[in-house]
Amino acid sequence: MGSARLIDGKAFAAGVVERVRDAADRLREACGLTPGLAVVIVGDDPASRLYVRNKGLRAQEAGFASFTHVLPADTDQATLDNLIAELNIDPAVHGILVQLPLPAHLDTTAVLSAIDPDKDVDGFHVVNAGRLAVGLPGLVPCTPLGCLMLLQAELGSLSGAEAVIVGRSNIVGKPMAQLLLGADCTVTVAHSRTRDLPGVCRRADILVAAVGRPEMIRGDWIKSGATVIDVGINRVPHSDPVLAAAGKTRVVGDVAFAEAIEVAGAITPVPGGVGPMTIACLLANTYSAACRRAGIVPDRI
Repeated sequence: MGSARLIDGKAFAAGVVERVRDAADRLREACGLTPGLAVVIVGDDPASRLYVRNKGLRAQEAGFASFTHVLPADTDQATLDNLIAELNIDPAVHGILVQLPLPAHLDTTAVLSAIDPDKDVDGFHVVNAGRLAVGLPGLVPCTPLGCLMLLQAELGSLSGAEAVIVGRSNIVGKPMAQLLLGADCTVTVAHSRTRDLPGVCRRADILVAAVGRPEMIRGDWIKSGATVIDVGINRVPHSDPVLAAAGKTRVVGDVAFAEAIEVAGAITPVPGGVGPMTIACLLANTYSAACRRAGIVPDRI
């Protein structure tokens, strides 16, 4: 085992959920308002259903009203659009989340655009992306927000740090860059086509891996003492040949953890790092959305 500190996202997320629950209790006592989260899933993918179930359970644990809408895989665009329109005007619903990916015949961009931006607790609506880009208050994508919270808890001020993000998705890479810019970092967004990607990564005081390729970031790509946030969740064959032959798998990140831990100053494990923060931040966003809908300034979580 190397010298890197492990950033315990599971424990940190539990603290966030506890603070959200306390804030939601105060909101309910003050004005009788209970935050409500509606989750929509189309199809019967087992992993998505499990994830949606966990979101519902966490919402209930936080004292929220939880609404789950499970639609068949052959649901047409109009039916899904009508459901979102109903949720947009439902006063009991303050946050709407549509589980991705959707079946191929549905227009994901149109679906996400149909959600009321003030109920878009995933932070994917173009209005919320624009608010983030220009520094206005809005709902921020949950995974990057969770990463920022972990970084600030680990490092304190991020001002002046050189940050490299490997990955340019609308879900993680781009909003992560905006958040780090807002924290006064010097930010580089790299990706699989970046020339001399290892050299770019070695400049980073903060390295965020969100490229979706198992163990792509090697230990010798990491600056000594850097803080590494591994967003990747990749299922690969089990390292035990017997178990692999039986079809067993294991979960790894985008960073070669065993190598990175020998070099980094601090690192998130996979699992148990960024993953738990995503649901915690979803609850925090739902609480904030409920407060704003009622014209109340949300407590700082």
